[in-house]
Parts: sequence; C-alpha cells; structure tokens
Amino acid sequence: MKCKVLAIANQKGGVGKTTTALSLGAAFAARGKKVLVMDLDPHACASIHMAFYPENMRYTVKDIFSERGKLSAEKVVIPPDEERGFYFVPSHVRLSDLETDLRDVSGKGLILRNWILKYGNQFDLVLIDCPPHMGVILINALVASEMVIIPIQTDFLALHGLKLIFETMRTLNRALSSPIKFRALATMYDQRAGACRRVLNLLRKKLGNRLLETVIHMDTKFREASARGMVISQYAPESRGAKEYELLAKEVLSS
Repeated sequence: MKCKVLAIANQKGGVGKTTTALSLGAAFAARGKKVLVMDLDPHACASIHMAFYPENMRYTVKDIFSERGKLSAEKVVIPPDEERGFYFVPSHVRLSDLETDLRDVSGKGLILRNWILKYGNQFDLVLIDCPPHMGVILINALVASEMVIIPIQTDFLALHGLKLIFETMRTLNRALSSPIKFRALATMYDQRAGACRRVLNLLRKKLGNRLLETVIHMDTKFREASARGMVISQYAPESRGAKEYELLAKEVLSS
C-alpha cells in the first residue's frame, strides 16, 4: 500500500495551517482512512491542541531526525483513541535545534522522506503540519510530500505568505526529479467582508484550478473546539466548519 503524503504549509502564521492539518486528518479518518498526522512545527500547536505536551513525551518527531530516520514508528506514533480517529506524532519545542545539529549531515533533506518510505505503508494518508519558516524541517516536509496544501487566509496581508512558499518550492523544484504539486485553500473567509470577497476573487483569478473549490469560512466553533482539546468534528459535528472539512476531504481524495 502506498500512502498519500500531504504537507500543510505556509510561511505565514495564523492562516489556519494547524486547524487544517487536524480537521482534515479527522475528516479523512471519518471516511474510513487510516491517517497519520505529524507535527513538524517547533511551536507544537497541533500537539498541545491534542494534549500531547512535548515535555511529557518519551519520543517526538525530533527523535526521527536525531536518529536520522531510524526511529521505529512503534516508538513515536501515538495510536488513535475513541475521540481522536487518527494516529499522531508529536512535535518538540527543541525541533529548531536541528538546523545546527544537521548542518553537516549528508542527505539531511531526505530524512523524513526515507522514514515515510519505510513506515508510511501502514497508513492511507500522512498529513504533515509544517513549520512556518524556511529551513531543514520545512524542506524535509516538502520533499517528502506528494502534494502541498497551502492554507491562505482571505486577507491581503496573507498573500505575502503565498509568495514565500512559492519561492521555496521553485528553489526545491530545481533539484527534484519531479516538481512539487500544490493546491491552495482559502481559509477564514467572511463573505460579509468586501476585502475577503476581493481576495477570494483574486485567488481564483490568479490560481485557477490550483485553488481548491472548498472554502473554509470563519466559525467560532474552531476556537471553542481548540479550547476543549478537540477537533471541530468531535466538538461540533454539525457545524459549518466541520461540514466544510468533510467536503475538503472528499475533494482532496478525488484529486
């Protein structure tokens, strides 16, 4: 079985990256898929959201890199429970130390790809919540991915993050045998705001079919779910946000 690897990336924070990784992972799991979500952000927002506090974890994603991809999945992957339908690999706040630790390591950009090639066949999908800054961890995530999903807040300032991630992918594509595929996802959309409508129209004009049809609207249930340590489909399964991530899962699986 070959798993589908999706990186959720944007070099601007606050655009719904972690919300997308967790909510989409839960939506895939609800469709009967065996899903692994990996938190590669040193801020560990996804891990803390799911109550996996780095200081309490024996193994984290940092150990995958520290051991050059030799750490077994059995040690680092946390199985799902009754409420959380997906498998999970927590992050660590010292993940950023790897910039120095791996500086002179040969093949450092392929560590995650090789680990997924070895252990990913246990899953249907692997979702990677990426760090917001350029570096060895983000490069690992992008190189390991079959497709990059770029959440873009429907705000003019958020368009800068889109430019940055495009530049990163263009740089990597020069060294890769096949270019990195990507789809953009409009998030935090408020149809009452003229600025949001203008940004969404601009994205549709500029990106065409590279912009996913599903649009994630503003929904207070996202914040409430986070406060409870739950994903939105657990906390408010009938909410607009939960339904939109169900649509997104369907769209991504059919693409």
